[in-house]
This record gives sequence, structure tokens and C-alpha cells, in this order.
Amino acid sequence: MPNTAADDLSSPSPATSSDSSSSPAARRSDTPGRRAILPGILALALGGFAIGTTEFAIMGLLPEAVADLGVDLPAGGILISAYALGVVIGAPLLAAGMARIDRRTSALWLMALFVIGHAASLLAPDFATMLVARFISGLPHGAYFSAAALAAAHLAGPARRGQAIAWVMAGLSVANLIGVPLATWLGQNSGWRWMFIVTGLFGSATVAAVAWLVPRVPAPPGASVRSELTALRSPALWRAIVVGIIGFAGMFALYTYIAPVFTDVGGMAPQLVPVIMALYGVGMVVGTLIGGTLSDRSARRTLQLMLAIVSVALACFSLTAEWWILSLVPLLAAAMAASALVPSLQVLLVDAAPQAPQLSGALNHSALNLANAMGAWVGAAVIQAGLGLQVPAGAGAALAGVGLLLSLILLRSRNS
Repeated sequence: MPNTAADDLSSPSPATSSDSSSSPAARRSDTPGRRAILPGILALALGGFAIGTTEFAIMGLLPEAVADLGVDLPAGGILISAYALGVVIGAPLLAAGMARIDRRTSALWLMALFVIGHAASLLAPDFATMLVARFISGLPHGAYFSAAALAAAHLAGPARRGQAIAWVMAGLSVANLIGVPLATWLGQNSGWRWMFIVTGLFGSATVAAVAWLVPRVPAPPGASVRSELTALRSPALWRAIVVGIIGFAGMFALYTYIAPVFTDVGGMAPQLVPVIMALYGVGMVVGTLIGGTLSDRSARRTLQLMLAIVSVALACFSLTAEWWILSLVPLLAAAMAASALVPSLQVLLVDAAPQAPQLSGALNHSALNLANAMGAWVGAAVIQAGLGLQVPAGAGAALAGVGLLLSLILLRSRNS
């Protein structure tokens, strides 16, 4: 998420709090040389790539997953919700709990837990076990991004910390361009559980790369679980979270069931699903860049504008779902707008609790993945009611509309 990276560390970071008061000689000894910066940051970004691949590839393989596990499509939506709920719970708990731990060590432990969760998913014999394994896989998601962002800021130093963290966050968007289509294609042709093998390998490579290329990044003086938890006292933070959850859930009401909507309703060949996933990835990358730029001007207005676009685009998709080529236009618009609102939400959360950037940054991922779970649940309820696969997009449009209304009521700060 370019441009929000710097905001995510608007309060003193390890790089700024410890380096700014030291002598030039100390800075030369503590800060990696320029040649060592990029490999370390790319190692951290590889973790974001692995996380993005597992989070979204499962949606393109949902038909294969439910067939293998012997459940119906709405139950498959719950499978996606299990991962999202793992993120929701794990992000604040692990981020706050690791407040005093070296950031490099935190990233290694979190990615190791990610790999363990994927090994369990690969071997899960039934649906219930798979739910537990996916929940475990989601636990380190948000906390990893928080630790990786702080480590990247330390590597780059104060002058380039925003660019460095943007590279880490870009791993998530690039995953939707490369990792998700690759995992979807491989899963369709060799079995959907190959997704866990591919993602587990990316996670294992991240552990090795971070251990080799990223130096120790000590927590700032005074960091503690208690200091991070002060963020939870901010009413503005909770208002932004509520708006983000409800508004962003609209996108996931559609995206959870994107493969069957295009194949069963639109009549598209299943072999083209990876292309659709890649198109969505293009929208994500473009939307993230746009959202980051607009959020520098006004995070609140950007959030509201993007919620309005998501609502309209999802409504249009619901009306055009029977003609899959035509529905690509509103899909791309919804992908861009949904991704563009993420940086604005990040800014609003950090501004609401600048004294606890690690926890507030992790809560962004909790909010978005709770939206993931909520959207999947709403879509499942609509399908179970027999209203058709194209109707979840209409329900998503309504959710985004409610999010917009709440933003107009709850987010009135003139400074954002």
C-alpha cells in the first residue's frame, strides 16, 4: 500500500527513535549499507507475496475445494471465513504481544507459523480439520505485515522508510498479479491442494531469506504490550474500523464466489478463471496507487468516494453477470475502488492512535479480514436462500452503501 506506509509509522519508529539521537559513527555501524537494503526489503516483501497468494487464490479454487471436501458452496465460503477470522484475532494479539521482541525475530516466528498452518491445510483429511488449519494459517497475517513494516523502516532509515514499507506492502498486490493466477492454474490442473504447497514454499523461502538478509531490528525503548493497547481507547479508531468492516465486506460478498459466478452464471470457460484473477490483481495494483495518492489529500473523502464507486460497480456487476465479458468492466472498477479505500483506512486508523502504530497498523488487517468473513457469510446466506449466484454482488452493493452512510455519520473530522 504505497504512501500509507509512511503514515503507518507516523509516530517514532525504530529507525527514527534510536538512530536520530545517535552519532554518525553509531549510525554507520547500526544501519546496513545501501547494497544490503534492497535484498532485505525484498525478503520481507516475499512474505507479503505468500500471504496475498493464500488469501485470494482459495477464492478462485472454491469449486474444486468444495468438491474435494464433500461440502456445498456456502460451506466453502465459511472455509474462507475461517482464514479471515484467524487474521482478525491474530493481528492485534500477536502484534501487541510481540511489541518488545526484535522485529526480525517476530517476522521469522510469524512466517514459520504461517508455514505450519499451510502444512496442516495440505494434510487436512476433512472439512472440520481444514477449517482449523485455515484459521491457524490466518493468525500471523496482520502481525507479520506490522513487523515487516517496522523492519523495512529500520533498514532504509528515516529518509526512505516510506518507500521501503511500500515495497513490503506491494508484495500483497503483486501476489494478485502473479501468485494467485499461478496457484489457481496449478490447482485447477493438478489438484486444488497444490495451492498450499506453492504458498508453503513461498513462506519457507521467506523464512530463509529474512534469516539471511535482514539484520536484527530491536524494538524501540519503552515498547510494551500496555503501550500498544492504549490504541484501543480511541473512539475514532473504532469508528473507522466499523466503517471499514461494513464497507469493504461488500467486495468480498462477490469476490468469495467469483469463480462460480463467472462460470455458472456468465458461461465462461473454467480455464479462464486465472485470467479473471489476474485482472482483479491489475485493479488492485492500480487502485492501491490511486488510493495512496488521494489519501495524502484527504483520507476521509477518499474512503467515502471509493465506497460509493464500489457500491455502484457491484450493483452493475449483478446486472451484467450473465454476460461475463460485459461484467469485466464493473469488476475492474470495483477491484480498483476497493483497493484504493484500503490506504485511506490505514491513514485514519493510525491518525486515531499515533502512539501505537504497530497495533493500529495490524488492526487494519483485522478490519479488512473481518470484512472478508462478513462478505463471505452474506454471500453464503444469499445463495442458501436460493436467490442465485449473481445476487451476492447486489448484496455487496448494499453493504458498501451502508458503509458509505456510516462514514458520513461517524467520520466528520475536517482534518482527514
